[in-house]
Amino acid sequence: MFAAERRQLILEMVRANGAVSLRELARVVQTSEVTVRRDVRALEAEGLLDRRHGGAVLPGGFTRESGFPQKSHLATAEKTAIADLAAGLVEEGEAIVVGAGTTTQELARRLARVPGLTVVTNSLLVAQALAHANRVEVVMTGGTLRGSNYALVGSGAEQSLQGLRVSRAFLSGSGLTAERGLSTSNMLSASVDRALVQAAAEVVVLADHTKLGTDTMFQTVPTDVITRLVTDEPPPHDERAGTELQALADQGVQITVAGPGAGASGSGGDGVPTGRPQPRRDMPLPGQRRTHPGGPGSQLRSAASIAEQQAQSPGERARVADMRRR
Repeated sequence: MFAAERRQLILEMVRANGAVSLRELARVVQTSEVTVRRDVRALEAEGLLDRRHGGAVLPGGFTRESGFPQKSHLATAEKTAIADLAAGLVEEGEAIVVGAGTTTQELARRLARVPGLTVVTNSLLVAQALAHANRVEVVMTGGTLRGSNYALVGSGAEQSLQGLRVSRAFLSGSGLTAERGLSTSNMLSASVDRALVQAAAEVVVLADHTKLGTDTMFQTVPTDVITRLVTDEPPPHDERAGTELQALADQGVQITVAGPGAGASGSGGDGVPTGRPQPRRDMPLPGQRRTHPGGPGSQLRSAASIAEQQAQSPGERARVADMRRR
């Protein structure tokens, strides 16, 4: 394929989807991400598209939100890997809230086999994924249907969440930065997401690497409220994503990263995890952070506490250990 043909195809994909990752562009045009990045730079110089972290968007696409049909075809392998890992955080008999989005829809498909689970959601797609799960109870919020992402929004949705208390909230969004946290480009969706967060003891954000470093109009979850981020492994050349991950970790967010091939090796043909171990790595928690009893953070120790223990003399450590045994 000549460069002109390749760039025309790239431009058509961006126009059709609003935003496309470099990885997806490279797969479709059957070339390397390095070549695609060069093409995107050339198209940006002509004013035909804008470069964004890990991908390309329409000019002025900073606040533009793609519809569900477009989002469902973006970063599908990454979303699968993220959903596989996130599902492993959910325990039998737990009560959780799950927000709207294509990544949370993937998560819902994997929750169908968790017995005794109660899922509160404002997403018709999440509810549909769990509709035939006999051991899962689904609770829908009220509200007005927003057709672009099949979510219930508005005052009815927010009021139905008042007084609710669950263990975890699983949310996705349009962008995630260490400075502002999770954000979205729609005001009504942001307001409902904030209500979902208020109902949960812990907040788990599901975001693929293309959303890292992207900032959109409406903040939904400040960084200091996010307990854990589940994401995929950024490409080696994507320095911005790596920097953003480290900045999030520095602010106390626990980072769980799906390794390469996690989505493909960990799912069966029906999109449900097979039970085989998932490639993953956890970035260490660099500082003390609020934890919730029984939650994932309750098993973590801060770097400061570890350093304090190491500074003790052998005799002092033995004395402390003896006191604990008593």
